[in-house]
Amino acid sequence: MTKINTPLQVATAGEALIDLILNSDGRLQPCLGGAVYNLTRALARQGVETLYLNPLSKDRFGRQLAAGLSVDGVHLAVLEPVPQVTSLAVVGVDAQGHPDYSFYREGVADRATSALAMTQACEAAEALSLVCTGALALSPDDADTYLPWLVSQRQAGRTVVIDANLRPSVMPNLDLYRRHVMTALQFADVIKVSDEDLECLALPGANATERAHHLLQNSRASLVALTRGGDGATLLTRHGQVFNAREIDAVAVVDTVGAGDCFLAGLVVAMLENALATDWGAEAVSAALAKELLCNAIASASLNVMRQGCVPPTRGEVKARVAASPFEFSAT
Repeated sequence: MTKINTPLQVATAGEALIDLILNSDGRLQPCLGGAVYNLTRALARQGVETLYLNPLSKDRFGRQLAAGLSVDGVHLAVLEPVPQVTSLAVVGVDAQGHPDYSFYREGVADRATSALAMTQACEAAEALSLVCTGALALSPDDADTYLPWLVSQRQAGRTVVIDANLRPSVMPNLDLYRRHVMTALQFADVIKVSDEDLECLALPGANATERAHHLLQNSRASLVALTRGGDGATLLTRHGQVFNAREIDAVAVVDTVGAGDCFLAGLVVAMLENALATDWGAEAVSAALAKELLCNAIASASLNVMRQGCVPPTRGEVKARVAASPFEFSAT
């Protein structure tokens, strides 16, 4: 297979789709979306050389998705568009700006791949140090695609980051879905999860931190990043340290579409900038470094929610917000 000359740092695997956002007047507004697609763009906008592994459709929506990645500097593992149609999601946003989704994903382009194809694409990117997946890629229907690929990435020594980002409303068998998500998370070095994800997984614990601790102890990950919406975020390490951070000043939220994706991008960028080991968190870590990771991730998310839809910030914007915004931080 032809080697990729660009020193790619991160590969992403998962859905790229069109969000059809239901406006107040009943019209559907098409927007580029999908959690992994958003993450991919967010990483590239913050200066990370990023490889997107899934195919895109030759239809009009697929061409728009490809153009959006190209503008942000993302590299495509599959250069030729495929005949399958683009995935669609109908998105409604409530009064608090929180989205709900209905997905249309049978016979679609981003699922027209295999574990072998993604593994070979990663092998061609010799400098690749980290891979990310999650969200709809954690559907049990796609287990034969993503689980063997995750095995191959761990064997290659790359840091594996998985965003639980659960979508229970579109999974016909919730118990099977939960079990499969927990199986997939066993391949993660870093798990990103929201307080809502933890409730959906029905993990034991009186609060989100206790549930996240249970998740960490029942996985092989060294680090769990827990998002709490307006209450900030938490890092839990396998060594037993817990770090909390939040922005002190209120954020003017337009909507929360893509907030978690931009949070994860900010976290991954800070991990790369500090050249963190795959097992960072297995031993005691610096509180200052944990704060840096959290503040970058939170600032990245905050900048996004101040805009309509998912509009990821640049690295310069994130750094400026971290420097200008007061953060509350604690370590235990």
